[in-house]
Amino acid sequence: MVEEQYVLAIDIGGTFTDLVLLDCHTGRQAIAKVPTTYPDPSDAVLSGIDSLPGFCDPGAVQRVIHGTTLVTNTLIERKGARTGLITTAGFRDALEIGREGRYDIYDLRLELPEPLVERRLRFGALERMNVRGEILEHLDESSIRDACSTFLDEGVEAVAICFLHAYANPEHERQAARIVGKAMPGVPVSVSHQVSPELREYDRTSTTVANAYVQPLARRYLAGLSGGLEAKGIEAPLHIMLSNGGVCSAETAASFPVRLVESGPSGGALSAAYWGGRSDLRNVLAFDMGGTTAKAVLGSDGAFPVTTESEVARVYRFKRGSGLPLLVPVLDMIEIGAGGGSIAHLNEMGLPAVGPESAGSVPGPACYGQGGVAPTVTDADLILGMLNPGYFLGGKMALDLDRARRAVQGLSKRLGMDVNRMAWGIHRMINENMANAARVHAAERGIDIRGYAMVATGGAGPVHACGVAERLGIRTVIVPPTAGVSSAFGLMLAPISFDFARSYVARLGALNYARLNTLFEAMETEGADVLREAGVAPSRIRIERTADMRYVGQGHEIRIPIPGGRLSPRRLDEIRENFDAEYTRKFTRTCEGVEIESVHWRVRMSGPKPDLGDPKPPPSTDGDGFKGVRPVLFDPESGPEPAPVFDRYGIESGFRATGPAIVEEAESTAVVPHGWTIAVEVCGNLLLTRMEELG
Repeated sequence: MVEEQYVLAIDIGGTFTDLVLLDCHTGRQAIAKVPTTYPDPSDAVLSGIDSLPGFCDPGAVQRVIHGTTLVTNTLIERKGARTGLITTAGFRDALEIGREGRYDIYDLRLELPEPLVERRLRFGALERMNVRGEILEHLDESSIRDACSTFLDEGVEAVAICFLHAYANPEHERQAARIVGKAMPGVPVSVSHQVSPELREYDRTSTTVANAYVQPLARRYLAGLSGGLEAKGIEAPLHIMLSNGGVCSAETAASFPVRLVESGPSGGALSAAYWGGRSDLRNVLAFDMGGTTAKAVLGSDGAFPVTTESEVARVYRFKRGSGLPLLVPVLDMIEIGAGGGSIAHLNEMGLPAVGPESAGSVPGPACYGQGGVAPTVTDADLILGMLNPGYFLGGKMALDLDRARRAVQGLSKRLGMDVNRMAWGIHRMINENMANAARVHAAERGIDIRGYAMVATGGAGPVHACGVAERLGIRTVIVPPTAGVSSAFGLMLAPISFDFARSYVARLGALNYARLNTLFEAMETEGADVLREAGVAPSRIRIERTADMRYVGQGHEIRIPIPGGRLSPRRLDEIRENFDAEYTRKFTRTCEGVEIESVHWRVRMSGPKPDLGDPKPPPSTDGDGFKGVRPVLFDPESGPEPAPVFDRYGIESGFRATGPAIVEEAESTAVVPHGWTIAVEVCGNLLLTRMEELG
């Protein structure tokens, strides 16, 4: 039974902001896509609401879900609050020392990310816990007051507190937080035992500092957005998309903004899982390409893996280990600096390259006519005939072909080639970049990507999907309805959920079950409070337990399911079997005779999955969907060739055609090259299939 009727989803990307209003009773959707505004992205949200084709009173909206890049951008651009750190004496330089590993072992001048807190605002407090949480030295409260005095003089706007082994005993952090609260009223305080109660000192400190760094801005932004929605007459609860694929209340998000680092991209993955399921696909590569970046994540049976090891603000965007580590649950995806706004240029060796720099929405690609002069992927796609200059955003935004040609010509002259060949080269290079990144991502996880089907979303995703799929050996591509705003649609699919973790290192044979049950009870009680605040009844809460375990002596863990209820030695065999099964799945064998130990114990608390009814694509247009023919360049050797153009919502279930062809909708365009067939499925998906074997 569908409980809600009107749901509004808002996804803010680097280039465009997407809005979807859904009537869950009838399946009708209203869609808006507007340029993202800077410095305040909420301006785009409010203007986008005004441009939505209205079919309900604003007061009738029952739920608002929002995905945002605000936190990620704040960390990357270093535009957060002036932050102070209080840590255990002798550990204030942990942020700079980091780990012993190097992301590039051959670089003698390795550049590391600058800490978010400058050294003079990092203070060591006299206190000490051991790994078991036993107090070795009581907290010297005067050292906390001294730090606060300096913070006030320096205009500190947020404070992070992270003591050694506070995950085992948070008493000193609580004590310090009370002192800071009295000395600095109104200044937000982030404590590690709440933000990231896990071992690994550097990572925990980095995560807590990042939370404090973005918290004042996140609070202001969410409060401003809530106020703006209320001014529009929308009084529905505001839910925020988390990086783990769930949503939480705006109040919870304001307390833990670091959990929003991959807020927006998670919606695209959920949408891909939904539409892949409608096409009865088991293994799915979610491919979401927007104006700034492309994201790829591999999932099976409607689920995508979650990891707690992530990074943000990398020195080199696509070099793992060059960023600030975060211990927060995120979907295991790869982000590629490849979008419609990615800029083509000559690299240091004088060779053509595309991205990762982007023109964004301001000034945007040259063809936008807003001052951009650098050649971008969108400019190249327009020159090739893949985009319709009069139907971008459904005709609401005209593209200037002459400006695009001038921008690309500036690069083509330097390489001694004509504009068309240069545009084709840009299109081809961006496809290669995305395919290579996805291939490596799959190989690192032991996955043969050729057995997957691609679900292409985002404004630029369907334009490049077949080209990327060919290079990956993928034979099936799905383009869902309203693919250009699919991430916003995916936000509606997310259940209210929140993840909790506690570190407890022990060999399985020596587990203290009383302590373990107390840990789970504490996490589940806290989770019930968080979900209740978001409107979930206790009877509808779902509890999922997992644990990170390893063989004694190993440095990294695998995640296994843990049975519910009170744990006792009677459940030990089941836990061991779960570990053996997962270890065998990952590494094909187990290590006989080696003891297993636990590291982290985790709980995910979730509400019911939203029931959206049967979402319908926009109304069909009159006629057979055929819009005409236009020249499209698929191969520079043969030159432009005529390709039929179809209106996405003028072709219905049962429609079939063979490439080359173009299928247009207001928010995106599907490009179907030679060797591919098109079919419209009953659910509304475009099914693109490669005819001959791939090399």
